[in-house]
Amino acid sequence: MARPADHPSTPQPKIGVLLINLGTPDAPEARAVRRYLAEFLSDPRVVEIPAIAWKPILHGIILRVRPRRSAEAYNQIWTNEGSPLAVIAKRQAHALSARFKGRAMVDYAMRYGNPGIAEAINRMVDAGCARILAAPLYPQYCAATTATANDAVFGVLARMRVQPALRVLPPYYDHPFYISALRDSLERQIKALKFKPEKLLLSFHGMPQRTLELGDPYHCHCRKTARLVSEALKIDTDVSFQSRFGRAKWLEPATDATLAGYPGAGITRVAVAAPGFSADCLETLEELGIRGRETFERAGGKQFALLDCLNDSRESIAMLERLIAQELAGWLEQS
Repeated sequence: MARPADHPSTPQPKIGVLLINLGTPDAPEARAVRRYLAEFLSDPRVVEIPAIAWKPILHGIILRVRPRRSAEAYNQIWTNEGSPLAVIAKRQAHALSARFKGRAMVDYAMRYGNPGIAEAINRMVDAGCARILAAPLYPQYCAATTATANDAVFGVLARMRVQPALRVLPPYYDHPFYISALRDSLERQIKALKFKPEKLLLSFHGMPQRTLELGDPYHCHCRKTARLVSEALKIDTDVSFQSRFGRAKWLEPATDATLAGYPGAGITRVAVAAPGFSADCLETLEELGIRGRETFERAGGKQFALLDCLNDSRESIAMLERLIAQELAGWLEQS
């Protein structure tokens, strides 16, 4: 049947893949950090305190004090290209675009800050993507990361008259592709060190203990990742949790306390990895690489190495390509 002359043009349906990470300020300045923190810390998935109690604290205290301190920390890791997380996210998307060229459109977005999820999804739909895989790059599921990223994606679709079909990348904390990528990346980096570590510490982002008690599987996912990595590397590892905030009890042991305690236990050569982060960021480069090193050395430590996250390494891109292709099964074949 011939198309009516006045029928709007319709592009050939495409597949879209949206890589999602947490976010970053637009600049290492207090004003930009304040905007970013206001969005991040206003998310009820992140801070599970009733808004009537939390908002006065957030706007009356935290957003008056913390932006300046955080800006100073960001300044220590900022690059000529911008925020490390944003730079790496862009490189990951670019590398995967080359891998999926002609099969899928790959883009990236941040849950908080820029580029935003709504902007990226609308761009994909405008380009003709009728099927989209949302891929939160959080190996271990947590309501404060994976779920809120999914919430944002679902929220964009909820405002659309014509919605694309949607799939979501599930957590991959124990997936063989992920464990193999970590093994190969960590082995390569450890062999390149100028010293032999006496201990490999796997540091994951912390969460309040209450989240575990409410049924969040994050702690279990982190522990399983650590066990599988230890078995794959055939070495003993320690597990710790970083980035404590506020007065509530958080998952333990704490990374800073663990590093401070090593020298007293006779461990003076340490390597630290952060397998829960898909890209290096403030929490790895500044919190671990700068403050973590200082904590360890003040306690008597002699040699310290922060190992890179998977980032856009060959191990990372190969893993992500295989994970994404697995989730696109059926879609790719039909295209």
